[in-house]
Amino acid sequence: MPPRSVPTERQKRLGSELRRMRNDAGENTDFAARLLGLDRTKISNIESGVRAITPERVRTLATNYGCHDEPYVEALAAMAESRPKEWWETYRGQLPPGLLDITDLEWHAVSVRAGVFLHVPGLLQTDGYVRAVGNAALPPLSEHEIELRVALRMQRQQVLHRLAPIAYTAYIHEAALRIEFGGMKVMRAQLLHLCEMSELDHVEVRVVPFSSGAFPGAGQALFYAEGIVPQLDTVQLDSAHGPGFTHAPAQLDKYRSHLDWMDGASLDSAKSRDFILALTGTR
Repeated sequence: MPPRSVPTERQKRLGSELRRMRNDAGENTDFAARLLGLDRTKISNIESGVRAITPERVRTLATNYGCHDEPYVEALAAMAESRPKEWWETYRGQLPPGLLDITDLEWHAVSVRAGVFLHVPGLLQTDGYVRAVGNAALPPLSEHEIELRVALRMQRQQVLHRLAPIAYTAYIHEAALRIEFGGMKVMRAQLLHLCEMSELDHVEVRVVPFSSGAFPGAGQALFYAEGIVPQLDTVQLDSAHGPGFTHAPAQLDKYRSHLDWMDGASLDSAKSRDFILALTGTR
């Protein structure tokens, strides 16, 4: 298989898991290269996500590395399967790859917990709200790119409406509910949409009120995606220069604790819905 010029976050994750498995076994790249009949450079490329690997070779490596966690190995083998292009690939070359990596992460997650302080979480945004966020970007985005982002964001929300939707919990700080992106009319529609989505059985919206006081962390948006096995959990963090991804165990523990704090500091689902409705003037 030819090498990839720009591997996706999912492809890099598979490679990093194979590297971790090899290191845990105390083996070097020479061992892996001899085992698969490849040169060392190709092993390094596989472990960086630049070169593809077959599911069969994933299983071969796992067996010879002494990894007997079958659900974990099969999850990695599934990541290695060749697949037809996913729907979001139509945006590749038109939007930053990090936005497509977020989409890929959501699509393959079992459940997601999001913690936000300044924006409504992406999977719960209306098209008007997405457009308003895009119009506020610096340096300014072209109208064409804003509309591409709106289209991608709306399509991403399929994960909440498909036959097997993800379980989704959003912890939203009161500040995010009061910042009027797009003006009062757009924001009111956004708040009503949050209430509507919170009625779905698999969606939970929880408000962290100002009265909760100080909060942990830097106030950046964080997104915890639970993988098909715990070893494949991932955290995505927002920043001014684009999304970042981490899956180091210590980092996962830290951000789980941040979300657990938000869970304890937030209103329950019913009170959160009433709180949001009160902001719209409906109650």
